[in-house]
Amino acid sequence: MTTAETAQRQDPFAPKRSDKFSFGLWTVGHMGGDPFGDPVRNRFEPAEIVEHLSEIGAYGVSFHDDDLAPSDATKAERLASIARFCAALERTGLVVSMATTNLFRHPVFREGAFTANDRSVRRYAVRKTLDNIDFAVELGAKIYVLWGGREGTDSGAGKDVGAALDRYREAIDILCDYARSRNYPIRFALEPKPNEPRGDLFLPTIGHALAFITTLEHPEIVGLNPEVAHETMIGLNIHHAIAQALWHRKLFHIDLNAQRIGRFDQDLRFGSEDLKSAFLLVDLLERSEYDGPRHFDARPYRTEDEGGVWDFARGCMRTYLILKERARAMRADKAFALALDATLAADIFTSTLGEGEPIASLRDESFDRERRARVGSRYEHLDQIIMDHLLGASGPKQ
Repeated sequence: MTTAETAQRQDPFAPKRSDKFSFGLWTVGHMGGDPFGDPVRNRFEPAEIVEHLSEIGAYGVSFHDDDLAPSDATKAERLASIARFCAALERTGLVVSMATTNLFRHPVFREGAFTANDRSVRRYAVRKTLDNIDFAVELGAKIYVLWGGREGTDSGAGKDVGAALDRYREAIDILCDYARSRNYPIRFALEPKPNEPRGDLFLPTIGHALAFITTLEHPEIVGLNPEVAHETMIGLNIHHAIAQALWHRKLFHIDLNAQRIGRFDQDLRFGSEDLKSAFLLVDLLERSEYDGPRHFDARPYRTEDEGGVWDFARGCMRTYLILKERARAMRADKAFALALDATLAADIFTSTLGEGEPIASLRDESFDRERRARVGSRYEHLDQIIMDHLLGASGPKQ
């Protein structure tokens, strides 16, 4: 019996493989450096990360092409690191849940990758991505995330936005054509973000990305990888954003973390800030048809040593499972069902016009506007029941 299986028997909130929790190598592998301070932790080997994630009950791991070896590694060193990584996957049974390309760290991408003004940089960025798609498919990845961390502008006059979007579309079309030509069982997921590291990024929100996807040659294999922090940092509602992605059937992957509105991209432990928002998000995901990884794109506090990294990883998964159980209990609560009925929530599922009903019938019915206007929607009562369940108390009696 593994350490994770033993923990599951002792703790109902201990993760198991079927929960589909995954982490990026860059998350638990983050060394704690920031723009104002040097790294505070030693580098974990990718194979070591795989072993640790397996021990604490994770299901998968994801990676950028440059995560598998330091940037200054020789070819032999890189190949050796990849071999150890693959051996660890085989030994532990962890899956590669997603892969992506680092098109933002090297100075060559300072002005963009797929949308760089310099054509040679764009060609290199596409080639770099194609190479890693081959490797990702070899390791069994079914999702390939595309985050345009340098696709944007600092000075608005320096780039024609329409032409840049043409080049962005061209790049995605090339990747899709390549994957289809090789019969790769992989789908692409765009990751929207409003700003940072560039001043203004292209495809800043889920809505922008959804509109962009409709212009592609193969929109059926391109979806979204929304991130909690990216929507929250500019004050958008992540619950609504994910709901719309699900409505479009474009939620291919998701990055879970925590964030304060108006701050830089913090990548905090999932659920550590806006707990109510996290609760509603978990409730939505667990009731939806989304069956992909619950992927944590977050980082341990810089205050932590190597041991604290795994406290962080356990915390992400534990909080999700606690919220999942709280949401299940809420949905099973008769008081919640009655409160929801009082808001007429079920009526939204009925079409405004009946099947075959003429528009003219709208003018034929009577409606007491003043009487209806005096009736409240009972959201306060419903919201308090939500809070009671979130906080582990019984629902209010009324």
